[in-house]
Amino acid sequence: MTSFTHVELAIDAAVATIRLNRPEKKNALNPEMHQNIHDALTEVEHDKSVKVVVVTGTGDAFCGGMDLEKCFLEPFDDPEQFDASNQLAVSWSRRLKAFPAVTVAKVNGWCFGHGFQLAGICDIVITSEDAVFGMSEINFGIFPGGGTMWVAAHNMTRKQALYYALTGESFSGREAVALGMATRAVPAAELDAAVDAIVASLANKNVHALRTTKQVYESAIDLDFAKSIDMELAKLYELSYRTENEWIRSALEQFKRKAYRPGLQSYSLEAER
Repeated sequence: MTSFTHVELAIDAAVATIRLNRPEKKNALNPEMHQNIHDALTEVEHDKSVKVVVVTGTGDAFCGGMDLEKCFLEPFDDPEQFDASNQLAVSWSRRLKAFPAVTVAKVNGWCFGHGFQLAGICDIVITSEDAVFGMSEINFGIFPGGGTMWVAAHNMTRKQALYYALTGESFSGREAVALGMATRAVPAAELDAAVDAIVASLANKNVHALRTTKQVYESAIDLDFAKSIDMELAKLYELSYRTENEWIRSALEQFKRKAYRPGLQSYSLEAER
């Protein structure tokens, strides 16, 4: 466990957990917290064994968004400080969006503003059914920014994204699944167990295959079908080289022997020994 001022980092074998720890402020992000997240991501990057990163919050909130006083009001009269504070926030968001490990948001409560963005850029979002999501920026005269509108536009339909951005209405974790902002919603009492089960499944998979799957997805969404096929074949050859054709030598050989069933289970390297 590494404790920064407002963030706790725990690395257990293939799984890293980043916990926002400012519960008295609904885990709202201040400049020091932004730096803490950068530092935590750097430490995780240095540990090559990490396959999955879980991001969650302490108390009854995932993240209440930006600390408006610390990030906007206090530095407002100093343009350089104001810009530096905001650049610090968006830079760790860029890092997390492109992070090589699989990212899982465990949304345990309030999820607003930059917290809404944080959940939205993660690969998988598991939320408690009674968590509260929202883009409330319109209620104090601005629009969702800093990547938050991008998240709404890329996870929700146009009609839904604009409705919630324009009205500032909130929605529950259960509703977040139907809206595209969450992968799965479970009762709050089952949240830890649900995330643990998904993380255990991910941690058992080939690290290169996990990372390449993310890369292929991000490329595919910007390509037409023919170009995507070419890209996917190229990445398959690259993956085969990196893993010394493990999927052929181990997975397909086990399939041939009926040692595992695709779609129902994963192949095991142990079965080869």
